[in-house]
Amino acid sequence: MSNIFVIKKKIRSFKNRVINVSGDKSLSIRWVLLASLADGKSKAFNLLNSDDVKATINAIKRLGIKVKLKKNFCEIYGKGLDGYEYKKNIIIDAKNSGTLGRLILGLLVNSEEKIKIIGDKSLSKRDFKRVADPLKKFGAKLELRNNNNLPLSILGTKNLKPIEYFENKGSAQCKSSVIFAGLRTKGLTIIKAKKSRDHTELLCKHLKLPVYLSRKKNYDIIRIKKAEKINSFNYHIPSDMSSAAFFIVLTCLTEDSALTIKNVNINFSRIGVITILKRMGVKIIFKNKRRYKGELISDIFVKSPKNLISINCPVKLNSRSIDEFLLIFLVAAKAKGVSFFKNLSELNQKESPRLKWGSKILSLMGIKNVTTNSSIKIFGNPNIKIKKKIVIKDYLKDHRIFMSSAVAGLTFGGEWQIHDKDSVNSSFPNFLKILKDIENGQ
Repeated sequence: MSNIFVIKKKIRSFKNRVINVSGDKSLSIRWVLLASLADGKSKAFNLLNSDDVKATINAIKRLGIKVKLKKNFCEIYGKGLDGYEYKKNIIIDAKNSGTLGRLILGLLVNSEEKIKIIGDKSLSKRDFKRVADPLKKFGAKLELRNNNNLPLSILGTKNLKPIEYFENKGSAQCKSSVIFAGLRTKGLTIIKAKKSRDHTELLCKHLKLPVYLSRKKNYDIIRIKKAEKINSFNYHIPSDMSSAAFFIVLTCLTEDSALTIKNVNINFSRIGVITILKRMGVKIIFKNKRRYKGELISDIFVKSPKNLISINCPVKLNSRSIDEFLLIFLVAAKAKGVSFFKNLSELNQKESPRLKWGSKILSLMGIKNVTTNSSIKIFGNPNIKIKKKIVIKDYLKDHRIFMSSAVAGLTFGGEWQIHDKDSVNSSFPNFLKILKDIENGQ
C-alpha cells in the first residue's frame, strides 16, 4: 500500500457535521507516567492510541510496570513511587515523542542503574540539554550525544537535592520533568516558569500531590515537595485541542461550512489558536462547557467566515498556540492583508524546523512570505486558487506537516502528493478516517 496521500480535488462544503477527535496526547502521556507510580490499578478511557502513547506504555513496561491495553480502556498496575525495577542495560525508545523523552527523565533521577534513552531520527536532533541541565542539579548524572542530543544516558542518585530553576523558554516538557524530579526529592524545589501548558500542575492538584502553583502576570511560581504516595485514579481523557485544530481550520477555509467537535480540552494554555482565529474573523463558539478533574472541557462549534482578515499576532499568544502555527499560516494565506508572526524560533525546535517548513509550503502554494529565523510575514490572497502539482516530502515525518498539508490541499485546490502518511500515527492515527467521514457526509 502506498505511503503517499494524493489530493486531486477540493473538499465540498459541509454543514451540521459532528465529530469526535482523538484523546489528548499531553494528558494521555501524563496519565500513563503518573499511573505507573500510583498505588494499585488505574484505568483510562479514550486514551490516545498513537505511537507516542504506545512508546510511553512500553517505557513503563521496561521499568517493571504491568499494563493491560484493551479496546476501550487501559489499565495500569502501579507499584508506588519507588516501584520501578532498575535492571541493567535498560533502553527506553521514546520514538518521536519529545514529551515522553523529556518527562520520563524527571522520574528517573533516582534510578539505581544507568538507563539509555533513544529516539527516532527527528527526536535525536532535538535539544535535550535544556532538560538535562536542571536534572543534573538534582544530582543525577546525564550524558548526551554532542552534549545536546539523544541518545543519552541517565544514572540517578538516592541523595537528590532540591533546586531552584528558571524555565525561560515556555517549555511545558522541561517544567514538567523538573516537577516530577521535585516529587522525588526531599526539601523544596522552586520553579519560576515562563507561561506554558499547565496539564502537569492541574493533574498533580487533582491527585493532591505537594505541587503548589502561584500565577503571576508573566510567569508562574511552582513549589514542589517530596510526594509520599500517589493514589490510583481513573481518567476519561478529553479530546485533543491540537487535533481539533485541523478540522477547525479545514472548516474555516471551506466555503459555507460548519462543524461541531465534541468534548475538547479547552485548557487556557491550549486555546491560543482559538483566540487568533477569532481575531481573523472565524466564528467559533464553546458549547456545554464543564470542568473535569481540573481541565475545562467543551464542545466547539465553528462556521466558515465570508472574509478572513490579517493579524499582527501578539507574542503573548505564541506559547498557547505553538503546535498550531502551521495551520494559522494557512488561514493567513487566505486573509486579506499582511499577517505578521514573530518570536517563533521555538517552532524550529519541534519534530522538524516548522517555521522553515511553514514558509516552504506557503511558497509552493504561491503565497508570498518573508521569513527570518524567528518571524514570518505572510501576504494573504483571499482569491487563492492552486492549479499546479505540489509535492511534500523529506520533512522528518513530522505529523503536523503532513496533516497541515492535507488541510491545505483539500481547501486550496491543486494536485498534492504528501509523502509519509503513516506519520499521523505518532499523534492522530484516525485523522484520515475523520477526513473521509466529513467528505462522505457521515
